[in-house]
Amino acid sequence: AAVRSRAEVDATLQTAKLNPAELLPAVQCLSFGPQAGGECCLLQLEPGLCAELEAGRSLVIRGEKDEHAVLCSKDKTYDMKIADTSNMLLFVPGCKTPEELNADLASCNIIHSQIAGFSKNYWELRRCRPKLKKLRKLLMEDPYEGPDSQKDQTSTLSKYTTEDLLSLIQASEEEILHQLQVIDACKIEGYWRILDFDYEMKLLSHVTQLIDSESWPLSKVPLCACLEELGSLEPREMIEHILLSYGRKYVDDGEVFFEMREDKICRAIARMLLQNAVKFNLSEFEEVWQQSVPEGMTTRLDQLQGLALVDKSSRPETIFLLKVEDLPEDNQGRFNSLFGIREKWTEVDITPYIQDLCAEKQTVGALLTKYARSSMLNGVKVFNSRRPIS
Repeated sequence: AAVRSRAEVDATLQTAKLNPAELLPAVQCLSFGPQAGGECCLLQLEPGLCAELEAGRSLVIRGEKDEHAVLCSKDKTYDMKIADTSNMLLFVPGCKTPEELNADLASCNIIHSQIAGFSKNYWELRRCRPKLKKLRKLLMEDPYEGPDSQKDQTSTLSKYTTEDLLSLIQASEEEILHQLQVIDACKIEGYWRILDFDYEMKLLSHVTQLIDSESWPLSKVPLCACLEELGSLEPREMIEHILLSYGRKYVDDGEVFFEMREDKICRAIARMLLQNAVKFNLSEFEEVWQQSVPEGMTTRLDQLQGLALVDKSSRPETIFLLKVEDLPEDNQGRFNSLFGIREKWTEVDITPYIQDLCAEKQTVGALLTKYARSSMLNGVKVFNSRRPIS
């Protein structure tokens, strides 16, 4: 490419009717280099993500072929969306900004720069909820039924390590590890597993019966004694896992104890009772439920938020299993599913089933405004779908 002289630059300024006195004395002449192509991608990062890269940490793009790509830092997940720009974006290695030119008085000459690439768009990031529904789905393909299960010994289904889950789940490492805790997954022989619900209830029953027979307070269940007494019935690591799942671990005078979580135990027993019936007479269920929980625990319907739903319109009132984790993960799909189950919802009833959809700083009220229409029914505010439900 021809190299411009100062005289040519001055002539161009004159033709453009620009006053050189109003411009910086340095001139940058751009030309396309031999390798310049349109295959470059730009990614717009917020300051926090820039700091991650500058500190030497990684950002990872996750998603299988049929999934919309997300970008993950160590603890956050971002949707990736292409944003078009009306201006051509040029990549010029070593290009100096006006501030840099102004500071360098020796640069009052012609600088020849080559364009290495260009782009008409860039990737824009938007913080999003981690896509974690798939995590439970993968682990539920092969739930752990205990050490004596023939099925577990002959199963050809996939088992997943932490690395496997990081490659398959569209969420950051911290979000995945936190969710594994939430769903009470445990590591068995290096693989993450979810306990089969019947096996989980069997383990919980062993622990609660031992607490009852030893007359231990529910707030102070000793780990060593549990392992000693129950170790002949089940693997010691399974006993400890069930205590971690249904209790809060603490140390007192050098010994490990667990404070059992009443609400979670009551909830699990309710699920066990409800899973064998389509609908249950509410008053009968409440009576059986209270009789089924360990002595000293009190059952309350608010322990079942996101697990079961009361139908107050039927006579007598009924209750049935409706688990939030079984509902669609996307907003519109979730609301379609809920309005398919019940035409009109009170805010109190629907909140447990949409709370997890709220993005950062978003409220349940804002979600309802967007996806539902409100009206008054017998003096109570109710919500129904904005669109016809087939």
